Amino acid sequence: MPVRIQSNLFDIGAEIEAFQSGRTDAGAMVSFCGIVRQSEDAPLSRMLIEHYAGMTEKSIRKIELEARAKWSLVDCLIIHRFGELEPGDPIMMVATLAEHRSDAFQAAEFLMDYLKSRAPFWKKEFRTGGESWVASKESDEAALERWSE
Repeated sequence: MPVRIQSNLFDIGAEIEAFQSGRTDAGAMVSFCGIVRQSEDAPLSRMLIEHYAGMTEKSIRKIELEARAKWSLVDCLIIHRFGELEPGDPIMMVATLAEHRSDAFQAAEFLMDYLKSRAPFWKKEFRTGGESWVASKESDEAALERWSE
């Protein structure tokens, strides 16, 4: 149950290979990587992601355990970066292993929804016209709400 909060860049392909290599106990693996996106309306020069060490890991481990309780997972991997990132940089990665694809897909989506809306990270965008903290979106909250059934 690896949960890693790190500033350094990670190699998506290498992470996936290491995660599933030699595993014969799973029939499905799902992975997702979030990437710093450039927008056309106000060019992004960089993004700063902050967190509270210790609290962030504890919060993410708790939600990872919740995912394991809801779905039959063989394993999962969660990586989230902090510090200064540029457009095109990977921000986070979630990978799930399960016997069946439904559990792998649902657990990965649940973890991604949590990371997007509730994980204790603060993001500040630096654009040509200035800088601003990223506010939560109603759509992200709505995506998380569907899991509370």
